[in-house]
Amino acid sequence: MTNNIPKTKKIRQAKIIEIIGKYNISTQEELADHLRNAGFDSTQATVSRDIRELQLTKAVGAGGEYKYIIPDQAAGASENKFERVLTDATVGCDTAGNLLIVKTYSGMANAACAAIDMMKWDDVVGSLAGDDTIFIACHSPEGAIAVKNKLSSVLKK
Repeated sequence: MTNNIPKTKKIRQAKIIEIIGKYNISTQEELADHLRNAGFDSTQATVSRDIRELQLTKAVGAGGEYKYIIPDQAAGASENKFERVLTDATVGCDTAGNLLIVKTYSGMANAACAAIDMMKWDDVVGSLAGDDTIFIACHSPEGAIAVKNKLSSVLKK
């Protein structure tokens, strides 16, 4: 299956973050399969390098199986990764009442939404991603503006 996602390293790594957030991935081969299904031509060696660069680790899941995760211990490093995902995926954003609407490149909304969720911004109540749009519900219109400002500052870095 092929799609129109640019096949850059940063985009591929953003997709990896999205995949491990969605699925219990326990092997590099499983991850490579998911990437191929998403339209990325990735070898096991490429996946191995990406895992190392993203500093993914394995942890025991709810069912006792091991799965890849982004380590919480490296919160600062992880935040930088999430910021990179947002920078690479986001086109722009605007508020509508207590909602923040984020536009992304086609196919990148899920990865950007996962990054926003992992950043745990105080004013965010919840988020929902489509193909190229994210809706973020905030506690108030002022909260939506605050989140927009946070996102804008990340995008300017």
